[in-house]
Amino acid sequence: MAKVLVLNGPNLNLLGTREPEIYGSTTLKDIERMMAARAQEAGITIDFYQSNHEGCLVDKVQEANHHYDYIIFNAAAFTHYSIALRDAIAAIDVPLIEVHISNIHQREEFRHNSVLAPVAMGQICGLGIESYMAALEAIIYKLKK
Repeated sequence: MAKVLVLNGPNLNLLGTREPEIYGSTTLKDIERMMAARAQEAGITIDFYQSNHEGCLVDKVQEANHHYDYIIFNAAAFTHYSIALRDAIAAIDVPLIEVHISNIHQREEFRHNSVLAPVAMGQICGLGIESYMAALEAIIYKLKK
C-alpha cells in the first residue's frame, strides 16, 4: 500500500480563522479529513504533520526517506527562504509536490520565489484547498501508471 505524508508549515494550524479572505474558512483538520477520505478510497495510507518550527519540518522530511512514496508539502512562509528545507528535500529519494492555497505568484513580490520548487516534483498553487486535493489526485494517477 502506497504511503503519502502531508506536511504543513507555520501558521497553517490557524486556517479557517487566519485571513479568510485569502485562505478561506476551511480548517486544516477539514483538509485532513477530506484528504484521508480520498486516500482511503484509493487504497493509500496518508499521514499528516504540521509545525511552526523549521527544524521539526526538516526532521520530518528526512524521516520520510524510504518510509513514504510521496510527500505533499505546504511549507508556507518557509517556501521563500528555507535553504534547510530545500536541502533536506534534495537529500531524499521521495518525490515531493509543493502546494499553496493562494497563488503565490499573484501576491507580494517576496512570495513569488520558492526555494523549494527546484527540488520539488511539481508545484500547485492558487486553487484554494483544492491545491491539496489536486496534489493527491496527481499522486493517485501516478501510482496507477
